[in-house]
Amino acid sequence: MPALLRLLLLLAALCPPVPGRRPQRDAPGKIGLSVAPAHGSLLGIYNGEEFVFEESSWYIVNLLKLLWHYGLNPLRMYMWVEDVLDKFMRIYRYQTHDYAFSSNERLLHALGGNDFIRMLNQTIDEAMQKAGFSHKFINEVVCPAMRVNYGQGVNINGFVGAVSLAGVESGLWSVKGGNKLVCTGLIYASKAEVIPGTVLSIEPKIRPRPTGDPVKLYQVTYNTASGLTGDTYDIVVIAAPLSRKMANITFKNFDPPVLDFPNPYHQTVTTFVHGRLNTSFFGYRDPSAFHFGAIVTMENPTLFINSLGVVSPVEDVGGEGKLPLQSAVWKVFSKEVLTKEQLNLLFSSYDSVKVKKWLAYPHYSPPEKCPPVILHDKIYYLNGIERAASAMEMSAIAAKNAALLAYHQWYGNTDRIDQEDLHEKLKTEL
Repeated sequence: MPALLRLLLLLAALCPPVPGRRPQRDAPGKIGLSVAPAHGSLLGIYNGEEFVFEESSWYIVNLLKLLWHYGLNPLRMYMWVEDVLDKFMRIYRYQTHDYAFSSNERLLHALGGNDFIRMLNQTIDEAMQKAGFSHKFINEVVCPAMRVNYGQGVNINGFVGAVSLAGVESGLWSVKGGNKLVCTGLIYASKAEVIPGTVLSIEPKIRPRPTGDPVKLYQVTYNTASGLTGDTYDIVVIAAPLSRKMANITFKNFDPPVLDFPNPYHQTVTTFVHGRLNTSFFGYRDPSAFHFGAIVTMENPTLFINSLGVVSPVEDVGGEGKLPLQSAVWKVFSKEVLTKEQLNLLFSSYDSVKVKKWLAYPHYSPPEKCPPVILHDKIYYLNGIERAASAMEMSAIAAKNAALLAYHQWYGNTDRIDQEDLHEKLKTEL
């Protein structure tokens, strides 16, 4: 969120940028897409009764407010997150040299050692308290960031918490026309055959080779618009959460059996409202004095929203930082579907409401145990990495790791799998 980005990085602006950050940004250009400029808007942090922080359009005012409210905590947080990101960025170098990992824990350990594993086993609250951050800063700044990004508070694990805070780092981007174009563009560029359908089951089958020797294949059965069908495959990669409420895939006749993963997913409700915000709900009787385009919230049992903000068009139409005086499209995050009474509290008038209820990310509860990458011989599972942290970048890393792992296991390249001390080893390579 650009507004939260500016708030947390005002003090961090004194620090030099880290070179090489966000290599995925090159992807849109490679498939003919354009990066859209970020649209900033003023941010307010709301505790359910009042705003504990109100961003100003004046840089120096914000700087003084941050120093007064939180001391050097924002700067220290920037440095703390950068330390985590510097270690995490090693994965791109490892994957460039074709190294792969057979489990998510091994991958994380290769990046950050025991520190990263420890972050999976403690909350972001515990991790930041041990690092010396104040309760006030954690409750008023860190907790709202968790709520807007993951719909949960500071009891999520420390690693996903650091990923959430990294989400307010500079350099965030979106694609003109909508980020969904990245997915369709990459599929097109890969020349992959896409079969629209729902996978129902996977079952191992023994088939003879042309030479007569037996070979194990996997029968994948799926439902398409034409009806029930299927095919056999040498390797299967599953890129959907294995949950009865999501990718409800049956694994037939496996020995040993593929176990169920009890890890629950967290429901988030996204409500798009075209209307006029009721600023008096937030304590502003005069709408003309209300200049916030983004509102994040602290933990409060009486609050029925996690955040709300003005939605920018997917095409660049200008209007940087300007909040419409009349109607706008607002995006509201909440745990439950908003009732008509709640909508009437938030908006003085509205003419359109669209609701999307979805299981957006795991329900985090450290200590975390990631599902395996290898479900069975030559069956790979990407979404287990979400237990560490759920993000598009994490999914891309998991996908490349699975592709490298499948390749190396197929050709017997054991020297490229689960290698320790890669950071030191690769330093010596030209």
